[in-house]
Parts: sequence; C-alpha cells; structure tokens
Amino acid sequence: MAPPRFLADEMVGRLARYLRFAGCDTLYARGLTDEEIVDLARREYRIVLTRDRALADRAERCVLLRSPTLAEQWKAVRAACPEVPAGVDFVRCTECNGELEAHAVLPGDSRPSGVPWDRVDRGLPLFRCARCGHVYWEGSHTTHIRAQLARWSEETAP
Repeated sequence: MAPPRFLADEMVGRLARYLRFAGCDTLYARGLTDEEIVDLARREYRIVLTRDRALADRAERCVLLRSPTLAEQWKAVRAACPEVPAGVDFVRCTECNGELEAHAVLPGDSRPSGVPWDRVDRGLPLFRCARCGHVYWEGSHTTHIRAQLARWSEETAP
C-alpha cells in the first residue's frame, strides 16, 4: 500500500520535511489561506496536517496535531496513518517535494561543494531532485534521521 499524501500547513513545516525523508508526498502550504488549503487537499486527495483546530474542522481528511514537538507530531501521524514508512527512503526532495532520481556522475560534470566526492568516486550513490536539483547521499545526517524515525515509530507501535 502506498503511503498517504499529505498537505502540511505552516505550523508543521519540519514535520513535512521528515515525512519527505520517509518517502511521503508531502506538500507544504506556505502562504496559503485556510480556504486554499482545504480546496487543494480536496482536489489532490491529501490529508491535512495542522495544529489549527479551525482548519482541522474544515478539512475533509485531517490529522490535528496537538503537540508542538516534532517527535510527538510524527507519532500522531503514524498513529493515524500506520502505513507511513518508518525509515528514510531517497524518493522525495526534503526541500521542494520533487521526486529524486539516482544521479550518475560523469567525467566533466560539475562537482558541487559539500558532497563527499571521495566516497562517491568509490561507489556512494547520489540522488538528485528532478525539480530543484538538490543532491542527496547516505551520510551521518541520514543515519541520525533514520535512527530518530525508527525510535519514534517504535514508540507509536501498539
């Protein structure tokens, strides 16, 4: 079963990024009115994620998040939608929600700074966002996020 599609309001932007780490198609509703959020969620069959009770009351499908902490928000989403993956999957860009593609580095390609090119040259896979071009790889940050998601998901399990 595919993970659900989400629409996160401005109050839960960090949660949107973590859901994208897990491979969930998660739009971030920056600058949208409540009416626009409700309409977009209905048209694209998305679940609204919010801490705003008035918005939650208007949305057809919604998870009202009561806690301001990321860990508790993650647990609430997993409790409401247990099909949300508990691990990191290089599928979605955490910046723009675009789809990631395996990125082969060819001789002569530009090499943006910050990428561990010595490890890439030895076979470390790279992923690039088809929409914004952001580059991803398995590193210490990914390991940390993976451990957090696993811990939070275990704490959610029945």
